[in-house]
Amino acid sequence: MKSITELISIEVKTAFKNAGYDEELGQVAVSNRPDLCEFQCNGAMAGAKLYHKAPIQIATEVADKLSGNEVIESIEAVNPGFLNINISGKWLAGYLSDMTACEDGRLGLEVPEHKTVIVDYGGANVAKPLHVGHLRSAVIGESIKRISRYMGHRTIGDVHLGDWGLQMGLVITELKERKPDLPYFDDSYEGEYPKDAPFTISELEEIYPTASGKSKEDEEYKKRAMEATAKLQSGVRGYRALWNHIMNVSKSDLKRNYDALNVTFDLWKGESDVHDIIPGMVQYLKDGGYTRVSDGALVVDVKEETDNKEMPPCMILKSDGASLYNTTDLATIMERVKEYNPDRMVYLTDKRQNLYFEQVFRCARKTGLIDKDKELIHIGFGTVNGKDGKPFKTRDGGVMRLEYLIEDINKRMYERITENRDIEEDEALKISRIVGLAAIKYGDLSNQAAKDYIFDVDKFTSSEGNTGPYILYTIVRIKSILAKYVEQGGTVPADMGKALSFNAPESGAEKDLMMALTGFADTILGAYEEAAPHRICAYIYALANAFNSFYHDVRILAETDEEKKKGYIDLLVLTLKELETSINLLGFEAPDRM
Repeated sequence: MKSITELISIEVKTAFKNAGYDEELGQVAVSNRPDLCEFQCNGAMAGAKLYHKAPIQIATEVADKLSGNEVIESIEAVNPGFLNINISGKWLAGYLSDMTACEDGRLGLEVPEHKTVIVDYGGANVAKPLHVGHLRSAVIGESIKRISRYMGHRTIGDVHLGDWGLQMGLVITELKERKPDLPYFDDSYEGEYPKDAPFTISELEEIYPTASGKSKEDEEYKKRAMEATAKLQSGVRGYRALWNHIMNVSKSDLKRNYDALNVTFDLWKGESDVHDIIPGMVQYLKDGGYTRVSDGALVVDVKEETDNKEMPPCMILKSDGASLYNTTDLATIMERVKEYNPDRMVYLTDKRQNLYFEQVFRCARKTGLIDKDKELIHIGFGTVNGKDGKPFKTRDGGVMRLEYLIEDINKRMYERITENRDIEEDEALKISRIVGLAAIKYGDLSNQAAKDYIFDVDKFTSSEGNTGPYILYTIVRIKSILAKYVEQGGTVPADMGKALSFNAPESGAEKDLMMALTGFADTILGAYEEAAPHRICAYIYALANAFNSFYHDVRILAETDEEKKKGYIDLLVLTLKELETSINLLGFEAPDRM
């Protein structure tokens, strides 16, 4: 189904053609001055140069050709040559009805050919707790995955754990210092290793920072950690068994924390999964003549003639022959191409890695690890800051653990929900978790990914303004009205798929709501193409505002004209559908009451 802008553009393009001008001049856009008109066309301005006429003359001629058009209610040629357009309310009602009649329930969203998409959006290191710095990757990546699936694409989410580097050697070295008698460190041990890990998640989380601190002060300790890393990666039996314990304990804890964010992954792979294919990939790069040696390191040149900035070569192996992140990321691309043949891969990391991913992507394309027509996208996100503008910290200055942040938000929401009202504790706790998650996710996702933002607890948990709770309050309000309508004997359609019926709007607030509802398909498509969930946030905030203005302007349930009331109810059903679909794509849900 074509968007409303496309359909209006068709009418205006036809008018340009009938007036003797290039029809492409008739492209219409949503007005940037909604106080003046709903849509505008500036084609006459460009046409003035082509046809050596005053733009107002061209605009006037085109406006005359649109007189009596059933799509357009009014059109005015305005100096110096703008066309200000308002559309017919009756036609608008029919357009919304056609949207709801789409069999797939996607409200007019046209899905192009189906693709395979991989979203790489976890990136957590094992043996460490998730902290607030992991929030953005998880939240933005989960939303991008959901949007891609809604578009009908086969979409695979991969956590891509950091599970194979020096941090593993550090943990193993510290364990050996504390418990040297464990069988894992006995080279002569041939029996079965214990099934239970020799540490808890709490102990593991304390071991890593201790080991990391020691390695920075004690060169001998760091050397032992590097040796332990080499033993692990070369397959020493006891070290691999310990590594499996570390992975199992860490994954269980990571899953618990990601579950609290309503974030899930299809694949729990990491750097270790491509360790065995790296030698073959390196040999392929050498045989293909893609590599050269620079200061002892093996590199691939990725600089292009059009570059106007420094572009260092992509390092494949260090001078000592060790692999690095570039190596594992390239091997991961190679493996994903072999296993899934994706059309698009989206990576979520800190924006400070923009240059790194540009190097890796260029290397992958240049060396044929992935076809050049496949999409490789890096979404570099900004930092989560406190009110002081610095990275978000605990009160004592430490890095805020993600689970503590979630607990704090839920507690704040619980206090708001139970304030001055009688509600069962179990229900209050359930609602606080739902609304708290919306506060966190919407607070993050409403910002453009690349921008830093202030994590303002008071703002994010407020039920007013551009916040998650405000969106949820709007949804709950609609649910309440629909429930009362049913109590009065009315019938509410369970879902889309059968056309709803709308009346031509009789008030500005009603038409504004109807106009807002037409933007759903364009918003979702744009959010997918740009990998930009913030577009959905902006859309539903505008939609919620439009609905609340309508709610305060129109007496919905008190309307005595049943046909008119049914039109109002169908507007509410469509609004609810768009809002609930959108928040699901953002990764949260709405309660039945607040």
